Amino acid sequence: MQDLQSPPPPSPTPSPHPRSTTDLFGDPSDPNPPQWLNPSLFQSQNFDPQSYISDLRTFVPLQTLRTELKTHFTSLQHDLIELINRDYADFVSLSTNLIDVDSSVVRMRAPLLEIREKLGSFRESLIGCLCLLQTKKESMPHKLGWRKYNFGGPHCMRAPPLRAPLVKIQDKIGLFRGSVNWCLCLLQERLKQRDEAGEAREVLELLLDTFHVVSKVEKLIKELPNCVPSNGGQDDRESRESQSMLLERIASEMNRLKFYISHAKNMPFIENMEKRIMNVSSLLDASLGNCLVDGLENKDVNAIYNCLRAYAAIDNTKNAEETFRLSVVGPLIRKVIPENAASGVVSGSSGNELEEDYVKIKKYIEDDCKFLLDISSIENSGLHVSSFLANSILKEVHSAIQKGKPVVFSPGRPSVFLKNYKASLDFLAHLEGYCPSRAEVVKFRSEAAYVDFMKQWNVGVYFSLRFQEIAGALDSALSVGGLVPVASDKRKPQDLILKQSVSLLECLRSCWRDDVLVLSCSDKFLRLSLQLISRFSSWLSAGLAARKATDNVGSNTGFEWAVSAVPDDLVYIVHDLNRLVEEVCGDYLEHILELLKSCPAEVCDFVNQSILQGGTSLKGHLPIVMSAIIDTIVEKSAEDLRQLKGITATYRMTNKPLPVRHSPYVSGVLRPLKEFLEGERAATCLTNEMRNELLQGAVLEITQRYNDLVSELVSMSRRTESSLQKLRLGAQRRAGASSDVSDHNLSDTDKICMQLFLDIQEYARSLSLLGLDAASLPPYQSLWQCVAPAERQNTISF
Repeated sequence: MQDLQSPPPPSPTPSPHPRSTTDLFGDPSDPNPPQWLNPSLFQSQNFDPQSYISDLRTFVPLQTLRTELKTHFTSLQHDLIELINRDYADFVSLSTNLIDVDSSVVRMRAPLLEIREKLGSFRESLIGCLCLLQTKKESMPHKLGWRKYNFGGPHCMRAPPLRAPLVKIQDKIGLFRGSVNWCLCLLQERLKQRDEAGEAREVLELLLDTFHVVSKVEKLIKELPNCVPSNGGQDDRESRESQSMLLERIASEMNRLKFYISHAKNMPFIENMEKRIMNVSSLLDASLGNCLVDGLENKDVNAIYNCLRAYAAIDNTKNAEETFRLSVVGPLIRKVIPENAASGVVSGSSGNELEEDYVKIKKYIEDDCKFLLDISSIENSGLHVSSFLANSILKEVHSAIQKGKPVVFSPGRPSVFLKNYKASLDFLAHLEGYCPSRAEVVKFRSEAAYVDFMKQWNVGVYFSLRFQEIAGALDSALSVGGLVPVASDKRKPQDLILKQSVSLLECLRSCWRDDVLVLSCSDKFLRLSLQLISRFSSWLSAGLAARKATDNVGSNTGFEWAVSAVPDDLVYIVHDLNRLVEEVCGDYLEHILELLKSCPAEVCDFVNQSILQGGTSLKGHLPIVMSAIIDTIVEKSAEDLRQLKGITATYRMTNKPLPVRHSPYVSGVLRPLKEFLEGERAATCLTNEMRNELLQGAVLEITQRYNDLVSELVSMSRRTESSLQKLRLGAQRRAGASSDVSDHNLSDTDKICMQLFLDIQEYARSLSLLGLDAASLPPYQSLWQCVAPAERQNTISF
């Protein structure tokens, strides 16, 4: 049973030699690599050099990392040489023992494969036997009647002879299992102690490294006064450069210190050193600020470059930007925009305008600030150009404007506000020109200083004022009681005539003028343009609807212009609508698309469709206006047509002979139409197509009215004659006269129809003078069928 006894506890591992006092509290002298290097990562299969360096460079300078990697490489080479020297004889004889290795491998492979097959078959046989034995073990107690026996119990002596070996084997297995479990628990405990000891060692090394870095930083800071320049010339430049290099070195160590502190938070040792850390940090900030100011005053490129890298190493770029703003940018901006400029116009200032000020500021930036922007654009400088542009230059300009000229941000004077706003946008574009890449431009625009500066320009209020100005001008023009032509001595055919139309076009153009438009609000100005067109369309459609709907003038308040307008006035509306549609869908649309050419194609397509839709809405009013003109002319012609009723009185129950000439009223039926078409306004303001459209529409409507009146007159005359005929026949019967005597004379209805027939022939001749064929008009054909003699019903001739 000795093989099943628990092994003795392992002997304690001898502790390493204690570190000396110099190692604990002096300069680091441990040959082991620093904790952050971790050479074990180099042996990992997933090791990535780029990610490894990018992770370390945030808290370890690249120069320090390079030095440590070189040191580790030298150590590996030294270890390799020692191994070779230690086993040099075996290393040399290795080549002599490797003769004919391939043939030996071939000879050994066959027996090894044979042994492998035998082992496999034996393993399968053993597994089968074990399974069989397990099956028999489970079934044996039931077959032999062992239900009342319990292994290891008081009745075990009464078991069959096979029972004793099995119990012995079971006891040995239990003892072995307990020994294994005890060893495993002991091993786990020792491993846990080892991990705890490793963690404690890491914490101790971290604290020691922190102490070493603090001591080193304090030591380096004490050397700074020796680097302060004491004389001018070349020595002065060299002193500044050496001081900046030393500050960069200190900043690298401070970065390491921040890394250590971030991994050792809330530890008493770190809390006790907090005062020392804060002291060295404040001393470093003050020294860096003084060195950077000295470098900026002397334009020392190397010193400034080193200082910028130092600021980047300690992640304190804000101080660098603020130092540059206060020492260089501030004095320059105050020369252009003094703080007392708000109390009155001073020398070098242009009142409340910024354009001239920006010109001077651009020159100062080019002369006195560009050198720093060039330095910060150098690779690995640690800072970005956009940071200095936003947090140093733009921030100071913004502050100076707020103190010296705060009124420029007020949109109360829209023209001055827009001029200053566009000058500011041009200034920002100038600053963006110093950015070396598109990414820098995006970063510049996302800076808080840029956002704050743009928030000062309240373009929303500016648009509201422009909206009231432009929309109010159109409303004033549309509120006039009548259609007012614009006085002009030299009016061209393409010029607008009515004041309302001229006002609409001027308001539309105002939305996109250079002294009104703000491109960032172009969507609002587009909506305003469409609203202006809609307002004009509503005014026009409401007026025409009021003109057609009722004759009660008192209920048409606001639309007196439409009720009182004569056809010649409506001609002006037709002319202006045509000109407006041509302008809106032509030059006006091209001008808008030219201004928005930098927008995506889908935006330009949307603008194009919107403006064309507005032009279509204006064009849709042309048929309504034309219909109003036609209705007015027809009503005037209808007054002459009412004289048809006199024909009945002329021939009813009279002995007048058959008529031989047309009635006098016929010559006046088409007179209003002729006068309108031959008038100056229709001749100059309407195209030939529109005049023909008006002529045909009016003639069709007049002829239809003529047909309706004639049909009613003839029908009434025949009914009256039929009634009279019945009365006459009744009187003859009562008098005893013969009723079969026929009257071969012409009736009054025949005379009336003949008169009407002569009238419509004259009407047809009047239409032919206007260039129309009466026979082709359906209303005239009905009129001919109504009054023409039976023998001329099928042929229309006059």
